[in-house]
Amino acid sequence: MIIKEYRVVLPMTVEEYQVAQLYAVAQASKNETGGGEGVEILKNEPYDNHQLLEGQPTSGQYTHKVYHIASKIPGWARAIAPKGSLEFHEKAWNAYPYCRTEFSNPDYMKDNFAITLETLHVADRGDSPNVHRLPPEKLKKREVIYIDIANDPVDRKDYKAEWDPTQFQSQKAGRGPLKGNWKATCSPVMTCYKLVTVEFKWFGLQNKVESWAHKAERKLFLNFHRQVFCWMDQWYGLTMADIRRIEDETKRELDSQRHAGHIRNQYGDVDE
Repeated sequence: MIIKEYRVVLPMTVEEYQVAQLYAVAQASKNETGGGEGVEILKNEPYDNHQLLEGQPTSGQYTHKVYHIASKIPGWARAIAPKGSLEFHEKAWNAYPYCRTEFSNPDYMKDNFAITLETLHVADRGDSPNVHRLPPEKLKKREVIYIDIANDPVDRKDYKAEWDPTQFQSQKAGRGPLKGNWKATCSPVMTCYKLVTVEFKWFGLQNKVESWAHKAERKLFLNFHRQVFCWMDQWYGLTMADIRRIEDETKRELDSQRHAGHIRNQYGDVDE
């Protein structure tokens, strides 16, 4: 088991990010879907009276998605997996500002593979020592990784100028471009604290798979949040009612798009 906490500082409020994230998830899903692969949304509905974390809301939005992503899995993993087995289920409980997401592969790896992602969104600069209230034994295992959406290097095949926070300036909010030590001075500011636990129980492959999964998560967090910021003029001013409408439209589009066109991969592969 490998536990890492990724901290992503962003120049927006916690309230703005709730809309920004959901908008970006919908857009990114469309950019990853086509040619028989991509995102299938099975459920997207409210839930109530479900305690995820003490002190956080007990109601929110539940989603269940299936990711058909065989071409994005490393070659060494595809070589040992039966055809049709590389479908991953994502179950998420969004009790904003706390969110819990669970990834699994129930048809093939079953209980031998699990990724749990717990996110807290806090109005700070990424300097809170233990927002997840981890006990001492987990704190010893946790590794903290800071992600800088402007200054961290991006793979050349993933780079697009329109997703570069050092080049983008919002016409609606007047924020950006992000230069130098922007995290120390930007206002407003917030941090996504993403606690990721990866567990893989197959002897001989445990370290390889767990390390690959964390490498993939870090790359996803960096590229996704670069988009969140650079799409600001698209989501700025939207309401949650607007977001639910966009999500309904996205589900219909994904159902059609998944069975047509070509395989898409906006973030590139993560192999090793």
